[in-house]
Amino acid sequence: MTMMSTLLLLSLTMLMLPIIYSPNKPNKNMYPKYVTTMTSYSFMISLPATIMFIQHGQETMISNWHWMTIQTTNLTLNFKLDYFSIIFMPVALFITWSIMEFSMWYMHSDPNINRFFKYLLMFLITMLILTTSNNLLQLFIGWEGVGMMSFLLIGWWHGRTDANTAALQAILYNRIGDVGFILSMAWFLLNSNSWELQQIFILDQKNNTLPLMGLLLAATGKSAQFGLHPWLPSAMEGPTPVSALLHSSTMVVAGIFLLIRFYPLIENNKLVQSLTMCLGAITTLFTAICALTQNDIKKIVAFSTSSQLGLMMVTIGINQPHLAFFHICTHAFFKAMLFLCSGSIIHNLNDEQDIRKMGGLFKPMPLTTTALITGSLALTGTPFLTGFYSKDLIIETANTSYMNAWALTTTLIATSLTAMYSTRIIFFVLLGEPRYSPLMSINENNHMMINPITRLLLGSIFAGFLISNNITPTTVPQMTMPPQLKLMALLVTLMGFIIALELAYMTYNLKYKNPSIMFKFSTMLGYFPLTMHRLCPMNNFIISQKMATMVMDMMWLENMLPKLTSKIQQNTSTMVSNQKGLIKLYFSSFLITMMMALVVLNFHE
Repeated sequence: MTMMSTLLLLSLTMLMLPIIYSPNKPNKNMYPKYVTTMTSYSFMISLPATIMFIQHGQETMISNWHWMTIQTTNLTLNFKLDYFSIIFMPVALFITWSIMEFSMWYMHSDPNINRFFKYLLMFLITMLILTTSNNLLQLFIGWEGVGMMSFLLIGWWHGRTDANTAALQAILYNRIGDVGFILSMAWFLLNSNSWELQQIFILDQKNNTLPLMGLLLAATGKSAQFGLHPWLPSAMEGPTPVSALLHSSTMVVAGIFLLIRFYPLIENNKLVQSLTMCLGAITTLFTAICALTQNDIKKIVAFSTSSQLGLMMVTIGINQPHLAFFHICTHAFFKAMLFLCSGSIIHNLNDEQDIRKMGGLFKPMPLTTTALITGSLALTGTPFLTGFYSKDLIIETANTSYMNAWALTTTLIATSLTAMYSTRIIFFVLLGEPRYSPLMSINENNHMMINPITRLLLGSIFAGFLISNNITPTTVPQMTMPPQLKLMALLVTLMGFIIALELAYMTYNLKYKNPSIMFKFSTMLGYFPLTMHRLCPMNNFIISQKMATMVMDMMWLENMLPKLTSKIQQNTSTMVSNQKGLIKLYFSSFLITMMMALVVLNFHE
């Protein structure tokens, strides 16, 4: 146990070294390589610790620095090394190592590449702090750190308005989720008098719906579930390596990981379970529908991430947190690879992201083609690739679950749509005739691009088998399910493939004058951005404008100054003056005045 915890802490310490070290002027260009090397060493050190844990199966907790005491609550530096954190750590390090190596090729001409690598490393460190923390304060530090680093990395090209807007959108949507997290922290401090996870679980309060709803809101914001989802496709404005890291092993899985951490409380609360499952089902279907008609290659992969996160939420909702965690680990490999393949295609096609302007890339880019097809097949759950081991189990468990049948049916439909948009990418990008300029020089012979994609390709083929069997196949699963249910997942995926190919060939040369309502719904992302980002601000603006002009200018200011003055003058003139409009009276008053003047003059004489 001591050896295992030492190795894991050494792995974390090694990641801190490049942040402390600031490169000198002569060695300035060596910094990215230094960061990548340290990440790879950290991965290699964490691997023996993971194998030790799998062999012995003993959790441990390290508490080694007392920070402060709030009344009776001790706040310490606490690391929880259990199944979730120990398995996740090498997966995150392996994927980040591959992405960093790819970034050395992708971002080589960026003038601030050193700062970019420092941000990537801090992104990884904050995620590892989040996964290994044993108290809510430390978890919150990792939570906020991940959000802050995503803001800086999404808005990396801050000279573009879209990048700035996307970064602000990400941070604002996450702020909404953070309200729920802070509410839960306050509730646990008041009721359990501690932020230690073990103490919260031991003192399991029966009326804990409010904090769990807060945690669900936090996970909705961070993991881009329906309602707080628009920031995730917008985050594609950042560089492709950022998208790969954001969607595979950091940031978006943090929300799911938070719910997995609190599964001892969620498993006893049926209301929160049902809400989690229904939210996940709506998300997985809605985002899969949106992915069907997108033309930006990165946005299709981004919506597929959101759809997979919805599937993980459904899995937590049917009380299978370990299965959701397994899907996080397997999904990370092929999702990172899909983004790296997209980056390779975009870079080689001179920053072209529209899949309608690609095509026929299977000959000039054989490695990227192999990786993209393998990643898409793994995403759809093709047997014996990485995605199959977790996705197949999730669908089987959902089929035999007694929970909400509507949500589970929705999840099955969304799973078949996964095959449809994956086939669409392959069909438009790789097959057919080239639809790009023949003058482009396509070259995928750079080892900094080949090595990471190849590593993730091997991971996308073998990682699922290794993780599912805990590295060494020591157990044989018992078959307790009818063959019809066992084959359901495969049949749903095959149906999606067949429909996608039929639609692709049927509509390849057809052009519709009037797109259907469903097509508009999918293309406009369910009218959600239009409603939230256009309609609400516009109505607020109109109401404010009318309040300012109508109420202030035309009512208050008019009544306060010009109209009030004229009214006062009118009232005083009618009250004080004896002018009643009678000519006889005026003549008599004039005559009296003249006679009095004559009398006065005569008297003086």
